[in-house]
Amino acid sequence: MEKILEVKDLQVSFDTYAGEVKAVRGVSFHLNKGEILAIVGESGSGKSVTSKSLMKLIPNPPGRITGGEIIFKGDNLVNFTEKQMQKIRGSDISMIFQDPMTSLNPTMTVGNQIIESIIKHQKQSKHQAKDKAIKLLEMVGIPNPEKRLSSYPHQFSGGMRQRVVIAMAISCNPKVLIADEPTTALDVTIQAQILELLRNLQKRMETSIIFITHDLGVVANIADRVAVMYAGKIVEIGKVEEIFYNPQHPYTWGLLGAMPNLNEDSEELITIPGSPPNLLNPPNGDAFAERNQYAMKIDYQLEPPMFKVSETHFAATWLLHEKSPKIIPPDTLRKHRQVSAIEKQKDRLAKKREKLLEVKNLKQYFSSGSNVVKAVDGINFDIYKGETFGLVGESGCGKSTTGRTIIRLYEATDGEVLYNNVNIHDKRVSGDLQKLNQNIQMIFQDPYSSLNPRQTVADIIAEGMDIHGLASSKKERLGKVYELLETVGLNREHANRYPHEFSGGQRQRIGIARALAVDPEFIIADEPISALDVSIQAQVVNLMKKLQKEKGLTYLFIAHDLSMVKYISDRIGVMYKGKIVELAESEELYQNPLHAYTKSLLSAIPLPDPDTEKIRKRIKFDESLFWNGEGEEPILREVKEGHWVSCTEQDFQSIKKQFNAV
Repeated sequence: MEKILEVKDLQVSFDTYAGEVKAVRGVSFHLNKGEILAIVGESGSGKSVTSKSLMKLIPNPPGRITGGEIIFKGDNLVNFTEKQMQKIRGSDISMIFQDPMTSLNPTMTVGNQIIESIIKHQKQSKHQAKDKAIKLLEMVGIPNPEKRLSSYPHQFSGGMRQRVVIAMAISCNPKVLIADEPTTALDVTIQAQILELLRNLQKRMETSIIFITHDLGVVANIADRVAVMYAGKIVEIGKVEEIFYNPQHPYTWGLLGAMPNLNEDSEELITIPGSPPNLLNPPNGDAFAERNQYAMKIDYQLEPPMFKVSETHFAATWLLHEKSPKIIPPDTLRKHRQVSAIEKQKDRLAKKREKLLEVKNLKQYFSSGSNVVKAVDGINFDIYKGETFGLVGESGCGKSTTGRTIIRLYEATDGEVLYNNVNIHDKRVSGDLQKLNQNIQMIFQDPYSSLNPRQTVADIIAEGMDIHGLASSKKERLGKVYELLETVGLNREHANRYPHEFSGGQRQRIGIARALAVDPEFIIADEPISALDVSIQAQVVNLMKKLQKEKGLTYLFIAHDLSMVKYISDRIGVMYKGKIVELAESEELYQNPLHAYTKSLLSAIPLPDPDTEKIRKRIKFDESLFWNGEGEEPILREVKEGHWVSCTEQDFQSIKKQFNAV
């Protein structure tokens, strides 16, 4: 195959007040014509720095390319001046960034932004450029492209903005397209549309794509080859099937094991212990040795070379040396740990369950001038003691508003929230509010903005204890803080540090410790893992399950990642436009979805299995078939024990017939 781009021994450093951070440490790979190469790894692995270096977009200072070559069309781009690079950027090599809002100019119409790029690189007239901009918007699936040309970025949804950014990126027919986490901030259905769009464009325009992501489901869906990065180096590279079905590096095993698979049911996700090394002082030997349970003496002394597994598959691990012990990858053992989800479900239903929380006809409306937004519009559900109730749906469906209304961060517009038969929103129970606040705690989505940057970790965790008078002395207070830190997998030395000194996953653990400090019964977890790497997600979710068993906690788990929700939840409610459209036991919902919206969400989840991804068909949800205000309004009805779906009376009878026939 013809190589379009070749990277040889690339090295990139950043000069910081503490010293030189070696972010990329000798990366080599090539990109073939017309292929999609995915680069995966945790935050800080160097994947985004590598991709930005290819276009020389590293800010200098503090960043600089300290060695290596980037060969494109026979030239070494490392030696190019800024003026020479400006001719390459956009026309030959183009980039799609993670956040479409920050890569679009808010003061210019999207049409002018695309037209400007075409005129600059393709020397076309304004009239020709405008025609091409309309065709590009149509190509990326923007409805009414002629009209939308004069719209500003803020007038588009997140998914539509990402389509505009893709239109800009392909406007000059680039040979190479670099997509840096282009779907991370998007809902699962929008993500599926963008991936489909990129695949179609790649086939149509024969563009080569470098796709940066940390989501292995996305990789299985889109990639031809995969490079796995760790601590500034590529540790494994091969065809997508080789990486998923025959991984050789222990880090790749860890990443694959940390992802829940909708088609499997395992008691515990595999986690990667510890955290990546500090690249101010890269370790001797294999950088992954400290986190590798199979590490040998040589791993701490010598860096492994790239061992050849096949003509297309290479991995840098001493485990491939002929003298090393033969290890069975842990993912093959996972099948033996499986438990039957259906059996677990039967056990749960057989037990007498006690209601902890009842939500009755809950409404939360927000007024903006003459507009009323019905964020939560008359929902009903119960949560039983000791269970995890998952609430899923796309952005704007009302799931986070539901959680915040339950805990009284918002006063409900109407309806009741009964906690142990006490209406939380009844003004007369304000005397009991302090006790209720102690029993109900919340873990927030962004662990950084929900922690006070001026307080030490000890003060953050102990704040609730101070309010509720749960520690009689400073000694007891500190002892509890130490105990909580150890409970969530942190050290007592962390007590005197500040939030900025921790990684995202560690900050989320601090948030969990703070919630646990007042011995709550019920925890609302609002998207607690959405900002975290897949390996850190697995650690946090395993921790939440472990704490639930030990302390008998009850969770409301709000998320948009349905694979993780299935893994952690006993029952799940699916929300759409402020209403619950389906509610069932976790396994039942995934095996037998009834609502068209649930089917659409499930079909859009990328699975970490390339063979399955190649043949899966995505079900598109037709909004016009959802109740449009005419005729009988669908309501939530129980079609079989424990399985509720929003439907009309006619649909209800038809579904009941299907069940009876089975």
